[in-house]
Amino acid sequence: MENNAQFVAWLRSVAPYIHAFRGKTFVVAFPGELVMAGALPVLAHDLSLMHALGIKVVLVHGSRPQVEEQLGLRQVQTRFHHGLRITDAAALECAKEAAGEIRLDIEGAFSQGLPNTPMANAAVRVISGNFVVARPRGIIDGVDLELTGVTRKIAHETINAILDTGALVLLSPLGFSPTGEVFNLSMEDVALSAATALRADKLIFITETPIMTDAGGAEIREVSIHQAQAILGSGCLRAEAAFYFEHAMKACRAGVPRAHMVPFSSDGAVLLEVFTHDGVGTMISGASLESLREATIEDVGGVLRLIEPLEANGTLVKRGRELIEREIDYFSVIEHDGVIFGCAALYPFPNEKMAEMACLTVSPDSQGQGDGERMLQHIEQRARGSGFKRLFVLTTTAAHWFIKRGFVQKSFDDLPKDRQNMYNWQRKSLVLIKNL
Repeated sequence: MENNAQFVAWLRSVAPYIHAFRGKTFVVAFPGELVMAGALPVLAHDLSLMHALGIKVVLVHGSRPQVEEQLGLRQVQTRFHHGLRITDAAALECAKEAAGEIRLDIEGAFSQGLPNTPMANAAVRVISGNFVVARPRGIIDGVDLELTGVTRKIAHETINAILDTGALVLLSPLGFSPTGEVFNLSMEDVALSAATALRADKLIFITETPIMTDAGGAEIREVSIHQAQAILGSGCLRAEAAFYFEHAMKACRAGVPRAHMVPFSSDGAVLLEVFTHDGVGTMISGASLESLREATIEDVGGVLRLIEPLEANGTLVKRGRELIEREIDYFSVIEHDGVIFGCAALYPFPNEKMAEMACLTVSPDSQGQGDGERMLQHIEQRARGSGFKRLFVLTTTAAHWFIKRGFVQKSFDDLPKDRQNMYNWQRKSLVLIKNL
């Protein structure tokens, strides 16, 4: 029964993300190291699940270790300049062979359909082609990069048409010029260009690097573009991590709302990053991730999901959907990445210049981060702005929390007359009042 309850609670917690992401386009890029580590089948399972939930997925694979392996077998020397491979004719043949091998591995991974596996009944189709137009990088600092190229154009209209048929699109780190030349590209460049051209909702790099940390060793979880620029400029990131970070930042500057970097060492990393509040990687946002605002009628469902568990255990007075819809203008909410995870209501009693704060709730997944305090401050400011002099709450379980924040316990007689008439004597709630 406990396992059943946990499953139901988990499914309910991910439902808002499922609703929010259905029909959205995600560009998911992963390095050749993931394939070498044997993690491709698990990734295929997870991406197939995302596909089944209505998310349009564009895959971009890397192939650096596979190219290195091919070069070693052919006894061709590897040459780099500023972290970019110098691609001569022999190296290009190695890149082609590596890309072809990985493409077949990917198609095989998405073709699994054994019973009692995550791929059962999936029937996922993967389509690839000459969707990437490229040009040579040319000469940098006097060094000719030869057949190393940069993405010039993505066939976004064709890709979108394929995505609309329910298929996945696979892009390799190879591009073609209008004259038929083939260029060796970086996976990060292709992924950035694809996410920008497709106006993707997310760019997700699944990386071989651990979660990124700042100069003080703290994990970098959610940052804005401006914060990301400061982190990149500080030089605290290793070269591989900085390369991902720079491309993620460029994607957000080009209009992609969210760019993620997720270590593939965590099992189910892409699912945890997409369908949980805190994720397991680093996210750069092109806009504010979080807003504390007054509620609208579209927020009724989110408010109900927050308060129903507390109504069930008696912490809050039960309110039906119709009542919440009528009173939604009294509510304020905290929204994070499109999901409501905190709320409170302010009910006015103008004759006594008092207001009641009710229904203060923060999602269990977000508690302990100061959001309850922020919501209280917001409600206090809203009350002051409306000319109220005192704020009161009725509580059965949280008196200590409110007293620590300036509320004083009072008696039933200190309530506004209209509120006294609605007092529930069965609950015997304590009356706490704060002067504003």
